[in-house]
Amino acid sequence: MARILRLVLALVVLAGAGFWWLSRPQPLEAAALAGLSGDAERGAHVFDAAGCAGCHSVDGAEGEAWLVLSGGREFPSPFGTFVAPNISPDPTHGIGGWTVADLANAMLRGVSPEGRHYYPAFPYTTYVRASLQDVADLHAYLMTLPPSAEPSRPHAVGFPFNVRRGLGLWKRRYLDDAPVLQGPLSPEAERGRYLVEALAHCGECHTPRDRFGGPIRDAWLAGAPAPDGDGRVPNLRPGALDWSERDLAAYFSSGFTPDFDVAGGLMFDVIQSLRRLPPEDHAALAAYLKALPAAP
Repeated sequence: MARILRLVLALVVLAGAGFWWLSRPQPLEAAALAGLSGDAERGAHVFDAAGCAGCHSVDGAEGEAWLVLSGGREFPSPFGTFVAPNISPDPTHGIGGWTVADLANAMLRGVSPEGRHYYPAFPYTTYVRASLQDVADLHAYLMTLPPSAEPSRPHAVGFPFNVRRGLGLWKRRYLDDAPVLQGPLSPEAERGRYLVEALAHCGECHTPRDRFGGPIRDAWLAGAPAPDGDGRVPNLRPGALDWSERDLAAYFSSGFTPDFDVAGGLMFDVIQSLRRLPPEDHAALAAYLKALPAAP
């Protein structure tokens, strides 16, 4: 009996050690960031394409307040309510003390400067496809924005989802930097692929998720239940969305649909960012969406 107990204990210890190793945070290699320097002017474009203010400014912010990234917006989900943190350049309550490597590890690996896993409510499953140069440029721009001393609020997430270590296993299954839409594309649609799949994180809302909260890639951008349980996020693929490329580009620049309706809800804030992009990016977004396979 004693031998059986010792064997069971040894197996438990081995299983625990295996879990601890497999679920460990995996930041970028330091060499990957060697020699990178950021440009704040280019970073402003990345900032708008990535929609940073849409989550991290206060709800209803306009004008200069749009650039005060004090956080506080709540995002309900089946796993709990996530709260956007302060990412202003305040050195105490924001990210003023972060290096380019800190930002790159957060965006591309979902790892905090303290070596903890971030929840994927922060869309690193999209940002993982972003270039390191864009991250460096974004860092340079973020450091020019107004600081805010507003403390970040904690997420309201219950057990077992509050055990962040398990996110290491989640990432092994879902953190993938391969393009979603495979195959050759026109230069315009290729640019759109980078905007949609690496920065604008359209798939975070418009793609359905499985029971573990991971995106179902076979149904990429094919519509999904709203995260808060109220309604449905629309299907963006041909066969469901019959807008022309011109209609799509006009929507991204103005927020008006072909039927003269206007973007509302969370999409209003998305448009607030997308409208700042140049017309060629609006056209690229539209070209990518029209290149997707149909999904009625």
